[in-house]
Amino acid sequence: MKNTEKLYRIQEEIASKAVIKDELNLKELKLIAGADQAFFYESKSENGIKKEKIISAVVLLEYPSMKFIDYAYSVMPVDFPYIPGLLSFREAPAIINAFHTLKTKPDLLVIDGGGINHPRFAGLATHVGVSLDVATIGVAKSLLCGTGEVPSEEGEARIITYRNRAVGYYLKSKKDCKPIIIAPGHKISLETSLKLIKTCIQKHKLPEPTRIAHLCANKIKRDSGHGTI
Repeated sequence: MKNTEKLYRIQEEIASKAVIKDELNLKELKLIAGADQAFFYESKSENGIKKEKIISAVVLLEYPSMKFIDYAYSVMPVDFPYIPGLLSFREAPAIINAFHTLKTKPDLLVIDGGGINHPRFAGLATHVGVSLDVATIGVAKSLLCGTGEVPSEEGEARIITYRNRAVGYYLKSKKDCKPIIIAPGHKISLETSLKLIKTCIQKHKLPEPTRIAHLCANKIKRDSGHGTI
């Protein structure tokens, strides 16, 4: 494994390039994408070791209707271990590869993962956003770092802070569900990240872009004979 201090420096450099203000025209927002991953082990082993692979699915939706338009995906070997705080090195390459194969590029990419709500302000959505130079938002189901009041009423949001900096929001998207965590990744502000994700919530806890991407990644996994999660 690569030296973690070197990887930390890479993340700090990515964080320094992240733009946390609105650089997309919300009035012209027509296409939004979502990205999520699934993992599996190859059925055949090499020297008794089965190789782990990642499927990254990127779905393209019409905004604001959330109508499905297209999808792309990539399957790649996993060559980095699961280390909290360094997941972008494990998952970003597959997302970037899948994004590049989309025939039509979105105005905004929503990623299952963190944004600037990260120990070095460079979560998966920030890493991918800076790498692709595209606007990104991170939506996560658990908090990696920071503190904030947990909302209790549906539709309620509460700010999350880390090192005296606002880095995201808790959002109680649905009644009787745990809040989701929303954070800007790149080229979008905190407030707009929350506003846009709220418009992407329909019948489910998760916003449609990442929810559909999750279903897509797991369908690809099943169809290729690798079972379910």
